[in-house]
Amino acid sequence: MLKEELQKIVRGEVLTDEDTLRNYSHDASLFTVKPQAVVYPMDKADLEALTRYVVNNKALNPNLSLTIRAAGSCMAGGPLNKGIIADVTKHMNAVSEIQGENVEVEPGVFYRDFEKLTLEKKLILPCFTASKNLNALGGMIGNNCAGEKTLRYGKMENFVLESKVIFSDGNEYLVKPLNKDELDVKINQGDFEGNIYKNLYSLINSNKDLIDGARPDVSKNSAGYYLWNVYRNGIFDLNKLLVGSQGTLGLVTQAKVKLVPVEPVSKLFVIFLPDLKHLAELVNVILRTTPESIESYDDATMKLAVRFFPEMLKTMKAKHFFKLLLSFIPEGLMMINEGGIPKLIVLVEYAGKTEEEVNGKMKDLEEKLKPFRYQMRLTHSVEESDKYWTIRRESFNLLRKHVRGSRTAPFIDDVIVKPEYMPEFLPKMRQILDKYKLVYTIADHSGNGNFHIIPLMDMRKKSNIEVIKKVSEEVYNLVSFYKGSITAEHNDGIIRTPYLNKMFLPEVLDLFQKTKNIFDPQNIFNPGKKVGGSIEYMCKHISLE
Repeated sequence: MLKEELQKIVRGEVLTDEDTLRNYSHDASLFTVKPQAVVYPMDKADLEALTRYVVNNKALNPNLSLTIRAAGSCMAGGPLNKGIIADVTKHMNAVSEIQGENVEVEPGVFYRDFEKLTLEKKLILPCFTASKNLNALGGMIGNNCAGEKTLRYGKMENFVLESKVIFSDGNEYLVKPLNKDELDVKINQGDFEGNIYKNLYSLINSNKDLIDGARPDVSKNSAGYYLWNVYRNGIFDLNKLLVGSQGTLGLVTQAKVKLVPVEPVSKLFVIFLPDLKHLAELVNVILRTTPESIESYDDATMKLAVRFFPEMLKTMKAKHFFKLLLSFIPEGLMMINEGGIPKLIVLVEYAGKTEEEVNGKMKDLEEKLKPFRYQMRLTHSVEESDKYWTIRRESFNLLRKHVRGSRTAPFIDDVIVKPEYMPEFLPKMRQILDKYKLVYTIADHSGNGNFHIIPLMDMRKKSNIEVIKKVSEEVYNLVSFYKGSITAEHNDGIIRTPYLNKMFLPEVLDLFQKTKNIFDPQNIFNPGKKVGGSIEYMCKHISLE
């Protein structure tokens, strides 16, 4: 019945068979949520028709909703829902000709394909994630993505210049920055679009102090609705709210994004820390040298690399295998001489236009770090740098392959505190994880104080649901104590929406709900994310497989 009704109003395919519904019940998160139908919209007209259909039939079918989905690589359950899932990767994946340093993209284009086109012009979208070979532009916008180069360039919110968005009246609108005169014109339109601007402006203007006080005091945040970003320096820009809203306020059909030139030379500076006592001071010294990125991984990650060393080498696909093998000898000798594996390995990447420029930055850092008396390594080739990046990126995949009966369990995977709190915060967080005997690795964006922790758990044990609840509660209390954010990059989704009260006052959560009501009064777009989530719903939909 639903399939036939939807097929009458859209040109794209409509699927309701069990295999398809089962496939779209999952993303990269812990959850299983079975939809009623999956649609591959052909274009914006299909998405407009779907929106109107859900609005007109919501009363008859309360579970009816519309959730836009791209690659399905979200670890928070962002694109999962019980209504209609609109997968935009099949048909809505166009990329315009690059004009200067700007380009228009549809939400379904995979980043890996997009990057090939931009690199031809020696340009890049620098907020790409570690999963850049998997994700798509729509998800990157929906989650307000970030990654290795965010320290220098910032998050996705800095790169969306304009967008085309379908609001809950079923019409597509151009969203771009407005000055006060242009905003006044919008407010006085008297139509659905005008009322969004009117009501949101009133909400922000009437609660300015509360909203400004709610802004998380960290360099990266994907939690909540970014009301503090919308009206700044005389410019009112809805894109600053829509980016990171996980498709709960409208459906992005196209975005104009800004690119940056690729630096032709990059090298890695590696620092081995025997303890965390001077970590904050170290990061501050490094930041003054304007690196491209500061990344790190812990001793547990390094132990995995040692344990599965031959397999790790194979993943590097080096041209000169034995030369690469020999290149690890200095690290091996250092561990023997220094009494074991370092507590933290810090990777500092520098980029520039010439070898001389990059080498100068690395020598400058080397001089600045001499008082710390740490073991350091300046890499001299791409292959040499790649061995450290591979350990950071691939260690968890190795662990997942070798631990039987367990699966990835991302639920506290994206916390962030100010870098100055890292030496205190990290040991306390590890105490919580160790108390519950979790197997895990930790990698982080040290320059931002952003930690990625993804335990391995046997989710066939129902008792692990209680562990997830308890660990979440304790870790997020710790994050709150240090005035951080429970999600720097991966967004709220099903897994973190119930815990937004750890970060925001009840009055701020109420503003989030009012924001949702302004854009989506019938709650048709991706319900249960950002607002309306619960721990009960979260636990009920954790997959016990």
